[in-house]
Amino acid sequence: MANIQEIARLAGVSTATVSRVINQHPYVSDLTRERVLKIIGQLDYVPNYNATSLKKGATQSIGIIAVDYNSLLMSLVRSFHTIAQQFGFNTMLFMTNGECSKELVALEMLRSRQLDALFCLVRTNEWNIIESYTKYGPIVTWQRLTSDSIPSVFMDQYQGYMLSLEYLYSKGYRKILNVFSSKGLNTLERIRAYRDFIQMHGLNDSGFPQFHNKMSIYDGEEIAKWWIKQTDKPEAIACSTDEVAAGILMELKHAGFSVPDDVGIMGFDNTDIAHLLDLTTIHYPVDKQAENAFAIIKSMLDQSVPKLYSLAFNLIERRST
Repeated sequence: MANIQEIARLAGVSTATVSRVINQHPYVSDLTRERVLKIIGQLDYVPNYNATSLKKGATQSIGIIAVDYNSLLMSLVRSFHTIAQQFGFNTMLFMTNGECSKELVALEMLRSRQLDALFCLVRTNEWNIIESYTKYGPIVTWQRLTSDSIPSVFMDQYQGYMLSLEYLYSKGYRKILNVFSSKGLNTLERIRAYRDFIQMHGLNDSGFPQFHNKMSIYDGEEIAKWWIKQTDKPEAIACSTDEVAAGILMELKHAGFSVPDDVGIMGFDNTDIAHLLDLTTIHYPVDKQAENAFAIIKSMLDQSVPKLYSLAFNLIERRST
C-alpha cells in the first residue's frame, strides 16, 4: 500500500510538500502540485483521515441528537448539515426514539473524541447527565434551557403563541380551542400566553378541554372528529403544529364543513404542508436557529466570538382563517 514517503520519493520532493498538496495548503508551485497529484493518482493513494484527525485532535464531525422524525426537526437537521458542510464539517444523526442508551452512544463518542461537538435537538437523558459530558467538547441544544455549560438557541414560545392568539382575536375569533404538544417548558409558555391573552382582553375561559401531546396529522383528525360532535363549537383552533392543523382541515372538509366559514384553523411552524394547504401559520425560523447553533459550536471550538442572527416569529396569513 502506497504511503507519503513513497510518493515523496517518486515525486522528488519532501514528505512535508506531499502533505501540503494533500491538505490543499498554499505555497506549493503549480508544477510541483501537478507532479505530486499525478503520482497520487497512479498509486491510488487514499489519505488516512482518521489518523489525521487523531493527530490534530479533531474529527471535523458533529453529532445531531433527536428523538424522532417530523418535518420541523428534519428542516432543522437539513439546515444544520448544510451550514456545517460549508465549513468542512460532517454531521452524524443519532435518532434515539426516547431511549437513553442511544443518546449515551453519541455522548460517549464525544468523550472518546470520535465527534468534535453535539447539537442536541431533543434530549432523552436528564440535563445533569448531558452536562457532565461538556468537558469533552461543545454541546448546544435547541430545547429551552438555561445553563452555564450548554448554550441554547431556543426561541420564546410565549411570544410566538401570543402572536397567534392576537391575530385570531383581530379576525373576530373569541372562542378558541388550544392544541398543545408535549408538556415541556415550551408548552408551559404557550399555556401562560393563553392565560395572559384572555385576561388582557377580558375574555372568559372557553371551558374547552386542552389537548396535549398532539403533534401529527392523525392527532388533527381526532380533534376534528371531536369538534364535529360538539354542540358548543370553538370558533377557531390554535394548533401546536402545521401537521395537526392539516389533519383538522382535511377531516373537516371531508365531513362537509367549510374552513374558515365554520371554523378558523391556525397552524404553527410554517412547514411545507402549511404552504401546500394554504394554512395560516406562525413562521418558526429553524433554519436560522440551526445556523446560530453551528456558529456557537464553531466559536467554542475556535475560541472566537460567534456572529448570531436575531430571531423572531412571523405571522403568515393564508386562507384557513
